[in-house]
Formats: sequence, C-alpha cells, structure tokens
Amino acid sequence: MSALTEETHFRELADAVCRPLAGCERVTLHLAAEDSSFLRFNRARVRQATQVSQGIATLSLVAGRRRLRANLTLGGDAAADRARLLAERDALLAELPQVREDPWLLLPDTVQDSRHEARGALPAAAQVIDAVERAAAAHDFVGFHAGGPVVRAFADSRGQRNWHRVESFHFDWCLYHPGGAHDAALRDKAVKSSYAGAAWDEGEFARRVAEGAVRLPLLAQPARPLAPGPYRAWLEPAAVGELLGAMSWGGFGLKDRRTGVSPLTRLERGELALDPRVSLTEATARGGTPAFTEDGFARPAEVRLVEAGRAADTLASPRSAREYGVAANGACDEETPQALVLAPGTLPASRTLEALGTGLWISNLWYLNYSDRPNGRVTGMTRFACFRVEDGRLVAPLPVMRFDDSLLRLFGPGLVELGAEPGLQPDPHTYGQRLLASVTTPGLLVEGLRLVL
Repeated sequence: MSALTEETHFRELADAVCRPLAGCERVTLHLAAEDSSFLRFNRARVRQATQVSQGIATLSLVAGRRRLRANLTLGGDAAADRARLLAERDALLAELPQVREDPWLLLPDTVQDSRHEARGALPAAAQVIDAVERAAAAHDFVGFHAGGPVVRAFADSRGQRNWHRVESFHFDWCLYHPGGAHDAALRDKAVKSSYAGAAWDEGEFARRVAEGAVRLPLLAQPARPLAPGPYRAWLEPAAVGELLGAMSWGGFGLKDRRTGVSPLTRLERGELALDPRVSLTEATARGGTPAFTEDGFARPAEVRLVEAGRAADTLASPRSAREYGVAANGACDEETPQALVLAPGTLPASRTLEALGTGLWISNLWYLNYSDRPNGRVTGMTRFACFRVEDGRLVAPLPVMRFDDSLLRLFGPGLVELGAEPGLQPDPHTYGQRLLASVTTPGLLVEGLRLVL
C-alpha cells in the first residue's frame, strides 16, 4: 500500500508546510491521492493490468485578496515530498505580492475539522480475473475494472485538518453478441452492465453477467423500424443517470440561475413544476464525496435542490457566493452536484415490464446535449440493448434512435412512475485520477418520450 494514501504521511507534510508565514495570511494544502488497480478485458481475457499509486498536492498561499496556487506530484517519500513542498512554498511566497487582487476570493472563516475513513472489502486483481473466467468465459466480455483506496485531504495554517479515505471499486462491461465476428449487422449489438460498491460479492457479479446474457439472443432478431413520434418508455437507472447528468450542466448552480442560463430557469421562476414525486438532493453524507472542499469549506450533509417537484436550494460556490452575497454551501467551482440522489418511487423491478405494457425499454442513452436550453430540451441517442416491448414482453431490439424531449416534461407531466430500487452510478472517468462523484437514481416510466430520427 502506498504511503500517499496513509493519514500519517499527509499529517507530517501538513505540519511542516502549513505554518504561519510573514507576508502571508494563510497557507493551505489539498491532497488528491489514490492506490488503484486497473484491469481491462476483451473476450473475457485480461488485456491490461496496471497499478497506479499517485498523489497530487495543491499548495496555496493567500494574502488579502491575492492567492497563488501550484500543483505538485508527490512520490510517497516523506523527506523528499516535504522538501519539494517547502521549496515551492518559498517560491510562491516571493511571487505573491505581484499577483493581481481577486475581488471574488472567498475562504472559510471558521476552522472545521473532519475525519472519515471507510474500509472496504475489495477484491485482489486475481479474484476479479477468476470471477470473469467463471462467469463470462462463454461470452465476448469486454470490460474495465478500477478499484482501491482514494484519498482527499485538506490542511491549513490555522490548524484545520480534514481527512477522507474510501475504498471502492467500479466495474463496467459489455457482452457482445457472438455473431458479430461474422455478421456486420451484429457488431454493435451489446448488453452493457456495471457493478460498483465497497464490498465485492462474486455471486452478485455473476448474477449481473447472467442477467445481461439472457438478453443477448434477442439482439439477433431483426430490429423493428420506428416512426418518429411519442412513445411510452421505461428508462433504466443508467439512462436516467444520463438525463440527470445533462440536468446538472448548469441546472443547479447559483450563477447559472442568477444569470438566467440554467435549463431549470422556468422551474426556478415558478412558471411550472415537476411531478410532486420528484425530489433531488445533493447528498454528500450518503455518497463517497468528502465533507469538505479543496478550499476547506465544510459541505453540508445534504442540499435539497428539488423538493416535491419545486425548485429549492442551489449549489453556491465560494466565488458565486461572494458575487451574489449569499453563503457558500460546499459546491465545487463548476457548481455541479457531486452526490446527486433522485428519491425512489414505488414501482418494483419485478413489475416494470408489466407496467410498461407496450412501448420501449431504454437501457442506456449517450451523446446528450441541449437542443433548447431555456426550456430544458435535450437530445441524444439510444445505446446498447434497447427493445420494443409488447404486452409486457421484450420482443425485438430497437434500431439506434435519436430522441429530443424536455427534462421538464419527462420529470413533470410525462412521468408515470418512479422505480423503487435506486442504483448507484459512480463517475467512471479516470482521466488524470479516479473521481468520487456519483449519481443515485431509480428507473423512470414515462409517457410520450419523443423520438425524432
């Protein structure tokens, strides 16, 4: 295990670097570290196995409205890391008087310590490989597994100390139709699944693989063409997560709301409301997100963004809070949710096909973007195993289709029922580092999903 994900290493660095300095009012240190294993599979065989141990430290010095920051990659050796940080601190201190003042700079004025450590039951790489061999050897299994401890930590020269260490894994995979090697029409036919958490259960992984495999034969049936128009549809949690991701692009941020560019502006103004069963919360306490920001602000356990279908609070970053004279509430600079939760409904998974009746089963969506931002309209494509449903039965695969519809309608008058079982969807991106953001959402039964192509 790397020293970069151990609390003693960070505290030693913080105690050496975060000290009061002449000519500087505050020194802060933020750490983003991980000790991760990555596995890539193709045809149920390992194609890449990588171990990454890294720590990125952000050192910041503040005097009045002036601030300078620098990012350094740490190596895990306490003496070497300490020497590099101290040298960088001295260089920033010399440059600080030359920096232009920032009128929107806002830093916390109270010291709030916190500590959270969640040990998991993570599989070794060999366990994951053996599990894939046992559950998926008969399939064209293509997947990516990432797991291990992730750390976020903060310290400053006022004495504040925050520590957040969680152990988790995330496994995304597709089962491709076996006829794809010989039939061009089947090459893009796949069932996508995922499994994430803090405690690995091989039985649960095998169950999800088997569940996807059941739908593979249906993908070989000829796709039934669909005329553009509105359709009753069941959206799986993965598809709803994409919709909520689009809603988060400016939907909940204070600045976007105040400047009128939010896709939820009409909701904010009270011109319309979502379905009363829709409640959206930034639920830091229930996700893997740390209870503090990179600047040392404490994050509340939850921020209610939509309550009973009506606009509630917004996500206020420190800069927006300073600009508009409100209190910051732990939002990141982009003012996007980091632990968004859509409250579940009452429709059990066992009844979704029956409740849908005749319509569309949408497993995944992608390439979403706004087609009419002021009215919350988004467009995107169906993806992977999406099906026609007749009388509660999956009968034929859907061709790839484009939809164009309003989030305000889908979560408003178009909502029929919310699923009873929410699914956790961690952010799977690993560009530069593993992330801790997530969306937790049930599936959605809607009336009139508008297909356009």
